[in-house]
Amino acid sequence: MTQQTAVEWFAEKTAELGYVSSDIFQQAKAMEKEQIKKAFEFGVADAYNFIEDEAEEYYNQTYNK
Repeated sequence: MTQQTAVEWFAEKTAELGYVSSDIFQQAKAMEKEQIKKAFEFGVADAYNFIEDEAEEYYNQTYNK
């Protein structure tokens, strides 16, 4: 089951009002993705040896539909 990110929620709500710019939305999604991956990396780095691809895998499993 995938989750909705804050940026996706914001875009959905503003689209209802007619305010969404696709370019700005894509930039915000890319920025948010990197933030989520970094948070995952830092969260697991202390627990065990971190493999870089795991952050991408975590993001895709959690947020990609």
